[in-house]
Amino acid sequence: MKKEKRGTFSGSFGFVLAAAGSAVGLGNIWRFPYLAAKYGGGIFLLFYILLVVTFGFTLMVAENAIGRKTGKSALSAFGELSKKWGFIGIIATLVPMIIQPYYNVIGGWVIEYTMTYLTGGHTVAASDTFFTDMLASPLRLLVFQFLFSGITTFVILRGVQKGVEKFSTILMPILIVLAIFVSVYSISLPGAITGVKYLFIPDFSKFSIQGVLAAMGQMFYSLSLAMGIMIAYGSYLPKDSNLEKNVGRIELFDTSIAIIAGLMIVPAVFAFRRR
Repeated sequence: MKKEKRGTFSGSFGFVLAAAGSAVGLGNIWRFPYLAAKYGGGIFLLFYILLVVTFGFTLMVAENAIGRKTGKSALSAFGELSKKWGFIGIIATLVPMIIQPYYNVIGGWVIEYTMTYLTGGHTVAASDTFFTDMLASPLRLLVFQFLFSGITTFVILRGVQKGVEKFSTILMPILIVLAIFVSVYSISLPGAITGVKYLFIPDFSKFSIQGVLAAMGQMFYSLSLAMGIMIAYGSYLPKDSNLEKNVGRIELFDTSIAIIAGLMIVPAVFAFRRR
């Protein structure tokens, strides 16, 4: 029986956007601004960047290398390298399985907000009761959750190049433009410059071990590390791809979005606190 040829990304650009599409998400848009504000702003950002370019870079290169060498997902990649380490692949595979329902629910929320806005209900979507009304309607939640799951399944079934890579090269630039637009608006608010300084200027008096640990946890969460995801992406890389360069671009992309998200939220909080 002829073995089916495994697909690959068409190039490094598509791979970087697809992998960044996995890394960029709730960890960047929601969690990073919250942790940065909680643990001292600039000092948290400093340690986060240090961890990303050292430990995070090394681990992401290793995961992509495992995937590229074996051509398999995390479930069987570790067993391919050594039978005694096969259990690590099982553990790594369980992680995305556990968090998938969490993302499906929030993905459903995003779709409902988007549809409400596009149908002229932007005032309704911005009201104080819209979110609570949505949570009080299980049917609405299920409908949009299954819609999100259906869209995701459709993209995956189209394969690497025609599915994940193609949609990432379209959606990720849109996300960047929207994030920059909102961050510029946030910075332009009266009093927001104080929040910008708080986010970028390290105050070593706010240093804490808890802040460093939070930065490390955010690094794992934001870069999709130790979840088997980067191993799966690496398994679709051409054998001659430059791992270090690709990983560096992914981290630059991911960290930039996290910082832009911080500029969306933190300056706006300072501006509204001033009122």
